Amino acid sequence: MAASSPTSQIVFDMDRFKELVVFIADLCVDDPTFGAVKLNKILYFADFMAYRVLGKSMTGATYFRLPEGPAPRQLLAARDELLVERRVEIEQRPYFNGVQKRIVVIGEGPNSEEFSTAEQDIVRSVAQFFEGKTDREVSDFSHLQPGWILANDREDIPYETAWLSSDPIDQFDEEVARQMVDQYSQ
Repeated sequence: MAASSPTSQIVFDMDRFKELVVFIADLCVDDPTFGAVKLNKILYFADFMAYRVLGKSMTGATYFRLPEGPAPRQLLAARDELLVERRVEIEQRPYFNGVQKRIVVIGEGPNSEEFSTAEQDIVRSVAQFFEGKTDREVSDFSHLQPGWILANDREDIPYETAWLSSDPIDQFDEEVARQMVDQYSQ
């Protein structure tokens, strides 16, 4: 899937991205199902919802398709910087039949002034939506998103896909579309 020109104009901001990671980790501290997979999805859904609702991404991160769902390409670098800055640590916990790796805030908490009230509300609503859901449930939900569906493995997901719907087309809309095709294809 080729990226269109508006996405190419989005600029990544590492400081805002790191702050968003800290904000999400802080919000999800009491969610026993919060781990790396859920962090990836909350970042994706919050950034794409901000793009759709506010007209711009919060961070400009580049999200790409992985088997478990969308993930930001810049997350590992951001996490490593946060570890060096001693703002977070990686906690490993038993989780079902494996080990859950979760980012835990240990240093300075999130800077609430970094994000507008509307941006904070978006992040909170996404985190709340996923609270208590397992990695599998979160991944399965992300697999319903048009951006993930349309991208090939490891391919970037354009922000413009936030405008696409995964809802089925009802009979009325299908009939209107057929009429428009007939009308404009002549």
